[in-house]
Order: sequence, then C-alpha cells, then structure tokens
Amino acid sequence: MGEIEQKPTPASRLGAPENSGVSTLERGQKPPTPSGKLMTVKIQMLDDTQEAFEVPQRAPGKALLDAVCSHLNLVEGDYFGLEFPDHKKIMVWLDLLKPIVKQIRRPKHVVVKFVVKFFPPDHTQLREELTRYLFALQVKQDLAQGRLTCSDTSAALLISHIVQSEIGDFDDALDREHLAKNKYVAQQDTLEDKIMEFHHGHLGQTPAESDFQLLEVARRLDMYGIRLHPAKDREGTKINLAVANTGILVFQGFTKINAFNWAKVRKLSFKRKRFLIKLRPDVNSSYQDTLEFLMAGRDFCKAFWKICVEYHAFFRLLEEPKPKPKPVLFSRGSSFRFSGRTQKQVLDYVKEGGHKKVQFERKHSKLHSVRSFAAQPTAETSEAPKQSPQSTSLTFGEGAESPGGQSCKQAKETKVSALESGSQQSPALAKNPPGGKAADGTTLVPPEEEEEEEGGKDGIQPSKPQPPQPSTELSITSQGGAAPAHVTLSPNLSPDTKQASPLMSPLLNEQACPRTDDEEDGRRKRFPADKAYFIAKEVSTTERTYLKDLEVIASWFQSTVSKEDSMPDALKSLIFPNFEPLHKFHTNFLKEIEQRLALWEGRSNAHVRGDHQRIGDVMLRNIQGMKHLAAHLWKHSEALEALETAIRGSRRLEHFCRDFELQKVCYLPLNSFLLRPLQRLMHYKQVLERLCKHHAPSHADFRDCRAALAEITEMVAQLHGTMLKMENFQKLHELKKDLIGVDNLVAPGREFIRLGSLSKLSGKGLQQRMFFLFNDVLLYTGRGLTASNQFKVHGQLPLHGMTIEESEEEWGVPHCLTLRGQRQSIVVAASSHSEKEKWMEDIQMAIDLAEKSNGPTPELLASSPPDSKFPDEAAAADQESEDDLSASRTSLERQAPHRGNTMVHVCWHRNTSVSMVDFSIAVENQLSGNLLRKFKNSNGWQRLWVVFTNFCLFFYKSHQDNHPLASLPLLGYSLTIPSESENIHKDYVFKLLFKSHVYYFRAESEYTFERWMEVIRSATSSASRAHILSHKESHLY
Repeated sequence: MGEIEQKPTPASRLGAPENSGVSTLERGQKPPTPSGKLMTVKIQMLDDTQEAFEVPQRAPGKALLDAVCSHLNLVEGDYFGLEFPDHKKIMVWLDLLKPIVKQIRRPKHVVVKFVVKFFPPDHTQLREELTRYLFALQVKQDLAQGRLTCSDTSAALLISHIVQSEIGDFDDALDREHLAKNKYVAQQDTLEDKIMEFHHGHLGQTPAESDFQLLEVARRLDMYGIRLHPAKDREGTKINLAVANTGILVFQGFTKINAFNWAKVRKLSFKRKRFLIKLRPDVNSSYQDTLEFLMAGRDFCKAFWKICVEYHAFFRLLEEPKPKPKPVLFSRGSSFRFSGRTQKQVLDYVKEGGHKKVQFERKHSKLHSVRSFAAQPTAETSEAPKQSPQSTSLTFGEGAESPGGQSCKQAKETKVSALESGSQQSPALAKNPPGGKAADGTTLVPPEEEEEEEGGKDGIQPSKPQPPQPSTELSITSQGGAAPAHVTLSPNLSPDTKQASPLMSPLLNEQACPRTDDEEDGRRKRFPADKAYFIAKEVSTTERTYLKDLEVIASWFQSTVSKEDSMPDALKSLIFPNFEPLHKFHTNFLKEIEQRLALWEGRSNAHVRGDHQRIGDVMLRNIQGMKHLAAHLWKHSEALEALETAIRGSRRLEHFCRDFELQKVCYLPLNSFLLRPLQRLMHYKQVLERLCKHHAPSHADFRDCRAALAEITEMVAQLHGTMLKMENFQKLHELKKDLIGVDNLVAPGREFIRLGSLSKLSGKGLQQRMFFLFNDVLLYTGRGLTASNQFKVHGQLPLHGMTIEESEEEWGVPHCLTLRGQRQSIVVAASSHSEKEKWMEDIQMAIDLAEKSNGPTPELLASSPPDSKFPDEAAAADQESEDDLSASRTSLERQAPHRGNTMVHVCWHRNTSVSMVDFSIAVENQLSGNLLRKFKNSNGWQRLWVVFTNFCLFFYKSHQDNHPLASLPLLGYSLTIPSESENIHKDYVFKLLFKSHVYYFRAESEYTFERWMEVIRSATSSASRAHILSHKESHLY
C-alpha cells in the first residue's frame, strides 16, 4: 500500500542516525551546499504575492519550506505548509522528506501555495505578531473562498477588525471608500452598515491588536481551520471528514455531526478507498469498534490519512517521531511519518528566546506595525508526560501541548542565497530525548498493503530510512500579485483589545488545560500607574456584566416568553418596556467608558487632543442621563411583585419560569435580575466615593466626581426604602422554592434573618438539619429524597416567648444550644464556636423583635407535627441521603433537575450559615474582571473572565460569553496570601482554600488585587451583627 520511494542505504539498514526534521533557522545558519541541477518553484504567499525559489532537484521538501520561512524570517514556520495540485489535480501537501522532483513533476507549470497547515485551538499559542498576521491573512482568504462559513453578524465583525488593521480608526467616508474598493465576502454590500457599526467600536486598536481580535472571533467558528474531505458512511450517506487539533470530525454539509477525539481513537488506517477508524472499547458508547468511511479513491484516502498522522503528531507528541528501520527483504505499509518540530518543541524553542525579533511590513495596512503587542502571551508550560525513548509507535495523547511563535519580515531583495535558509535543528530539538509517544496508549497506524487483510497490526509499521538530506542553494525572485481581503468572526459587540484569549478546557478541571504563563508582566508596564485608571476600569468591567444581566430579561427571557403563551400581556408590558431603555442607555454608556479608557492608555491613533486621564465627566454626564430613566427604575419593584403574584396564580407560568431558570444563561434566580438596575446605582455610588477619596480637591477630575456623587446619592436615597423592601421580598420568594410543606411563607411584615446548617439532637443522635430564622418564627427542615432537591419542613418554633441558652455541659455536645419555646424545646449544635455565636446573636435579636410586635404568628405548616425535646420523628420525615449528609463539594457543579445549587444547598454541603445582612453586603460587593487562575499542582496560569456575585465566582472564557462554564461558591472557603513555601513567585496573588481544594488567583495590579481581596473576604467571612448594622446604616442599604 505504501510504495518504496527510495532505496535504503547500508548505513540506514544498520540503524545509523540521521537528521531529517524540519527546522526553521535564523539568518547566518549555513547548511552544507549541495551540488546538482537547480529547478525553479513558484510560491504563492498568503498576501497573494508570488516568489520564485531555485532549489536543487534532489532537495527534499523541507528545504523549500525552510527557504520560505527564512525569506520571511518566520520562526513559527512549523504551523505552515506547502500545498500543490498533483497530476490528478488533487491538492496535496508537500512531503518534507521526499525529494521535490519526485512530487512536483512539472514545477514550471505548478504554483505551490504557502498556507497555514496546523490550526491551534487558541491563538494565544501563537507568540509572534507576524505569525498572527499570517493567520489573519489565512482567515481572510478562507472567508473570501467560502471555506469559513458563518453568520452575517460574525462576518461583519470579522471584516470590521480587518478594516481596523488596514485603515485605522473609524471614519465614515474613508470606511465606505475602502469597502467599495475591497470585497471581503460575496454579499458584502448588505453587511456594510453592520461592518461600520462594529468598526466604530474598535477605537484605538493597533493592527496587531486587530489581528488578535480577528483570531479571537474566528477560532469560535465551527469551520475555523477546517478542510473538508468528501466521503460516505456505510449507509451511503454523503458526509465530509476533517481533522483538527482535537481529533477527527464528521460534517454533513457545513454542520458538525460527530467528533472522535484522539483519546478515543486507537488506530487510523486505510485500505484502498476505505478510511478506517478503530476506537478504544467503551461500554457507554453505541459506536462499533471500527468505523468505516468510503472516499472517492485511494489517493484521496491516503491524502486524508497523511494529514491525520501529521495533525496527531504535531499536537499530541512531545517530539518528532523517530524512524524505525525497515526490513531489508519485505516491506508493507506506508513509510510516511510526520517530520518536523511538534507544537511543544516550538513552544520550548520560543520560550528559550533563541531567536531575533525583526520588523515586517503589512501589505494591505496603511498603519505601521507595532512589534511588541501588549496582549501577546508568553510561553506556556508543557505538562505532557515523558515517554520511553524506545517507543516507536505514534500514540494518541490526552492533552495537546502548544508551541509558541516568532516574528518575521517579508524580504524586499530580489535574490536570497540558500545559505540564509539552513536545515539544522533548533536548540529545542537537540534537547529533547528520543521517542515519539503521546500521552495515552493509542497507536496511529499506517495503512496496510492492499493485499493484506483488513485486520492489520495495531503498531505503526517501520518507517523507511531516508538518505541524508541535501541542503540547497536557493535564489528568490519577487513577483508582485494582487491580494483580495476576506474574513469572518463571531459577534463581539465591545471587544476588549487587551484581553488574551481564554482557554478551551473545563475551568474547574486542572487536567489537559492549556495555560498562559507570564503574559501579564508586559501588560502591567503598559497600564497607567494612576489608581484612578483602575477605578475607571472597574466601572468598565462591571458594566459589561451588568449589561449581560440586563440581556437576561430584555433579550433571553423576552424571546422565550414570545414563543410561549404563558404570561399575561399586562405583565409583559410591565416588565420588558422598562428594561429595553435601560439596556440601550447602558450600551452607549459602556462604549463611552471604553473609548475614554483607550485614550487614557494611549491606544488611540485618532489624534484627539486634550486631557483624557479622567472619568468624572463621563460619570457625571451619564448619571444625569439616568435621572430621565427614574420612572423605569421605580417600575422594577412593581414588576417583581406582579411577576410573583402571577406565578402564584398560574401553575403554567410557574413551570415556565422554573424551566427558564434551568437555562445556562439564567445563572442566578430569575427574580434577582429584576433588582439589578436598583443595585447598580449603589455600585456607581461606591466607585465615585473611591474616586473622590483618591483625588485631591485641586485635581481636575475632583469637581466632576463630587458632582456625580451628589447626583447618584440623591437617587439612591430616593430608592433606599424600596430597595430594602424588595431585597427581603425577593429572598422570601427564593426560599419558598427551596421548601416543601410550608404555606404563606411570604407574609406582610415577615423578614428573613438567617439560614444555615445545624445539627439537631434527637433520640437517634445528632442529625443535620437546615434552619431558617425569620423575625417571628424559626423553621427547621431536612433534605428529603425528592427529585427537586427541596427541603422538607419538619417543625416550627414561634419566637414569641422563646428563650435561648448555652447547654454544652448539660448534653456534652460542643457548641450546643437549647431553644425553649412555649410548646416545645429543641437542642441544636453548631459546627464551630463562631457559628454558634452568630446564631445566638441573631436568634436573640429575632426574639426581641417578636416580643415588640403584636398579633399571633400565622401557621406556616400544612401540618405541624408535635415535637418534644427528643421526639421519635416519623421515619418518612427523617429519610435523607447518606451521600448528602456526608457530602462536602467545592464547586457544586452537578446540575439537579430543579434548584440543586442554590445558596441553601451550599450552606447544607459546607455546613455553614448566611444572614440577610450578609446578602445585602454581597449586593454591594460585586466585581468582574480578568484573573489568572492556577491549580495547586500545576505550573501554568490560565486567563479567565471572572464574575463575583451572590457569594460565588463564575468563570467564563471571555466577557463576551453569554453563560458561565463553571462556578465556585465561596462560603466556607478561607482567603489567604500564598506562603514562601508554596513557590508562587508572582505579585498580586491570593489563595482560596477549602479542605484539600486550593486555587491561586492573580490580579493585574495592586488596586485590583485589593478589590478582589475585599469582595471575596465579604463572602468567606461574616462580621458580627453590630459591625454589620453600622456598615448597613453607613451605606444606606
């Protein structure tokens, strides 16, 4: 099946070592110059220019690729390849080990294309600006040719970043002229307004930042980096196969219908025109052991098999696989193998800094390229396991390591000697031990010979030894060519130009996570040093989260409601018309803040003069504008009450809202989003207080900040009473959903005080119970075996006439309390002394409030079972899951059918408590922004967008995502600074610890570090009630 291309030499038969890997060399590295007749090969570059290279006919393919990379000064050339049409007009990749003359039969009539071959999962793994520029050109080309399919919005956003990189900041006339001259997609005329709207939001982006944002959007598209190979399945259905860094993909048209990760694949092979995928055994899978796909012919099948071999080796192996000596007499199977540096080796090489940085020119851009892109990440840390040097099989690893990249420039001279393009190995190659294994045990098998039976060996066939590769003399003749520009990206309404790309791995799983390491070091030097800048940036980051919260109601909920006839029209007209104006206003507010930050950082090339290192004028102008929206803000409390009333009267609406809460986008209780506009006013007030405290009275921004603070304080004071009432109302309704067996929990005058886990002493010993303290009654519940994960009420104790006393000595139980009511008494124990003190303080306060109030306590329970000091409670009431009793989870990621991760469940699993005043303080302490996260046993840092609210950290890939990928409730965690013994040699790092679970987080500045510490401390520790009440009075609510 695999033809013998060259006769093995005597030395190779004896296993003599040889150097046949691809290496991108620096100028001055001179390989031996071979002799022989020269041939001219025309190369079409990504900018559509053509270069002519002269190489010896006996030169291998790698010599030509090295020459192109040397011409461009491209260190990350390993991501690229050369493709050409063979004699059957099939586009194939140039084999780097075979002589060029054996592959390109008529080189004078063939144009070889220099294109991107390997697309990494994350463009932050491309370390050099030039590499990202070339990738951006590839995206542009794929969009123009229809390979990169996407929505109109994504296409417009992609083109807007291309336009920004080519002509700079938005100008209406210049944009229209440029779009008229350059066609990026087929239906561009219909997208022109969208393109210009997006371009207007890219103020201050440099060409390098535009490339970065272009790739950020492109990588999210399903067709990014995909080359489709037509095939049929066993039933004869037409499909397309493709290969990516993750494995083999199956498409129907342009829709991905299946994927086979490298970790699941045991063997790849082909026989004639049948492509075979042998999977690892999996009892949970419905797939057969071997999948078979039929392609158009053997050549198509072999071409796809080859690129699969190369993709697997590049992304999964630690180093280039070594050839295995072939038998002298018999040979079967293909001798093809991957040649060149793996992604990890490229990363290691760039991390060592063994290369020079040079400038390059952008053909289409009217702006100068900035070489030191501040958002450019640095080296990543590889965690792939080391393999045995004796390994000769290609194995499929669990995780792919990513190499870094380097810059290059396009040479202008018409002749370049081959002495400038060498073929020596890089230092990264010389350092790595031999062996070609990946991280798991799957073998990638070359195809069996056509005469061989289908069930061939699982190990890779011995590779054919190659003769020493001749180095070549090359000359390059430059030929100009026209270059169209075309591109596409996913929607990004307000891109953060400084944000490094987030990562693809599960956020709370430390295995197989690509990581960025020290990219923030260079960024910090670029930030303004003034504390006011970071305060202004906090306004920007939290405003992004606030806009997303508004969209939950104004967009997602409204869209869902429109599809169902579950909500009365009167309720619709009360909710949605009051959110849409707010969303529009704050969208413009965010754009204005981001434009000011761009000017403050000096990122704009709009040449706007003036003092822009201030934010008070923007805040004052927009807070004055908010006064016109006061009527809408007053309606939110009415909307909340109307929604809960409608839910109580309609079972259908209740189920509808419950189902919406289970959607990922609704990451908090639905009714809490209705209060977000009122709570946001408090955040503006806190920010302005910090600005006024920071600025001296003589500062240019002080007067505007003080005026804005006066305006927002007036608005907060007007809404203060409504806010307190609505917070309690919302919390009562939220608790009602967690309880079974309770009537009229939401009653006039009832106030929630504290909830938490206590152990109740009964005839069966100490049993965990959840207690709910209100200003008139104390409920205790158990977690029953219900599908909805709700808590069943076991009893109630009216507070009127109740006494509380410590009883540790009487019962011999630590942290023990006795609650004596008029009809019954119970003994409970807290988990710690501090928890006992909190409960005693709050219960005593609630008893005092009950004594002052008049009127009997309403019956809460559907049936109130009598409860004595040690009652023999019914077996049904005490049925609880042993797993629930002993569980202590950190992430509470398991998604229950209904409300399985609320604050009540967090307190149950963490055996702690939280009060209403804690909730009020949590409302004030909301924060958003980028953090670097690190696990205890990992070396790299992972960049995430993090939102802190409701005692919980929510993790996103980027601020543009609509829903979090994971969350981390912080109740029960301790917040500390890493010690010297932990070897965290970075600034602005804090540590979260719960039992054996450790997370490190790293902020970008001292101010942001202090702010994250402040807000997280509010969730991980609870102050005394005296301190809380004074805090509450000083902050109005």
